[in-house]
Amino acid sequence: MEHIVIIGNGISGVTLARHIRKLSDKKITIISAESEYFFSRTALMYVFMGHMTFEHTQPYEHWFWKKNRIDLLKAYVDAIDTDSKTLQLSEGKSLAYDKLIIATGSKPNKFGWPGQDLDGVMGMYHKQDLENLEKYAPNNTICKRAVIVGGGLIGIELAEMLVSRDIPVTFLVRESSFWNGVLPEGESAMINRHILSHHIDLRLSTNLKAIKADENGKVKSVIIEETGEEISCNVVGLTAGVSPNIDFLKSSKIETGKGVKVNRFLETNIADVYAIGDCAEQHEAIGNRRPIEAVWYTGRMMGETLAQTICGNRIQYKPGHWFNSAKFLDIEYQTYGWVHGKKGKPDYEAHFHWKHQDDTKCVTIAYHKDTNVFLGINTFGIRMRHEFFDTVLTEKWNVNKVMTHLSAANFDPEFYKLHEKDIIEKYNRDTGNNLRLSKIKWRSIFA
Repeated sequence: MEHIVIIGNGISGVTLARHIRKLSDKKITIISAESEYFFSRTALMYVFMGHMTFEHTQPYEHWFWKKNRIDLLKAYVDAIDTDSKTLQLSEGKSLAYDKLIIATGSKPNKFGWPGQDLDGVMGMYHKQDLENLEKYAPNNTICKRAVIVGGGLIGIELAEMLVSRDIPVTFLVRESSFWNGVLPEGESAMINRHILSHHIDLRLSTNLKAIKADENGKVKSVIIEETGEEISCNVVGLTAGVSPNIDFLKSSKIETGKGVKVNRFLETNIADVYAIGDCAEQHEAIGNRRPIEAVWYTGRMMGETLAQTICGNRIQYKPGHWFNSAKFLDIEYQTYGWVHGKKGKPDYEAHFHWKHQDDTKCVTIAYHKDTNVFLGINTFGIRMRHEFFDTVLTEKWNVNKVMTHLSAANFDPEFYKLHEKDIIEKYNRDTGNNLRLSKIKWRSIFA
């Protein structure tokens, strides 16, 4: 019986295993050193905040794996011998495979800061990070202050977690405005103000120089690069992005760049070896997607796609239109298509921006300045329908058509206040149009 071995029990590896089982009777083994059972990584913050227990993050009962004949092995993989199709495991053990899938995800970035491996320094990605945070920051008596280094999505989540336990937070952001490498100027500025409104000490254009230890080898302070200021703290969160977790492949024949190099079929340069999820890097980007995409839903899609190939129906990975969602403290965020920040914004991309007077809701729409084709939308504090914008992007709607149908795109609950009238009025003022909102319901548009 063909033996399928999957390294990594995150969303990519587990989705792959489940779909292979639906399609075949192959022997399946999932290897992970992080946790015995699959859990929802995006839910870790809610465990710390008291909204759920860790057990609640596990979508499947423990009996699920045995019933579905998916073997779970808790171990580190030290090396891969692709000639003999053998994995070298921790404690001198080995495991043979017929087909191997690398789904090892990401790891927090470190940039060689002095003190970056001290007790009390952690990322916020793995189950062990949650355990360390519980150990070093259980309350504001043990942890007088935490310093977060890096202003991305993980950083803002960690800030919210710590603030939920009344732990003072200093937030070091290298950029001149929060996440302005991704967000347009108006959105980034709004999030700056929102962070400050939660009494978080936001330091923009600020870099970490070093982390200092006390006499017991624990964090006692950080030093700021620009000013030399020393900030006392008990916890340092390193959230300056993530990178593929592939260090164990360095001695193998598997081609790597930033991640494991794969083609459109998620195949590596070695026969019967594949890579999926955060650690997979496309040789060439698919359309306007990035070669590496460390997001939950693309990992799931890769798992579903590769299961077909493993079971004899060789098909390409097709991620479709880019979308994502997140939360900045109290403000929900969605993006569909591409709305570039100042960095990397193409010359042809024009923006329309609307912001509510309460400073917690805004919309930015990107369109081609010559053809008026809709390119993408960012929404903050207003929920929009994925299906609507997926269709709009596929059919390449004119931006004016999108604006007139904004009411159909809204996905807010029934009694939420609607803002489409204000949005289209500002759009008309900015562009000289005289558009009116359509009363057609969203289901009718695509019927």
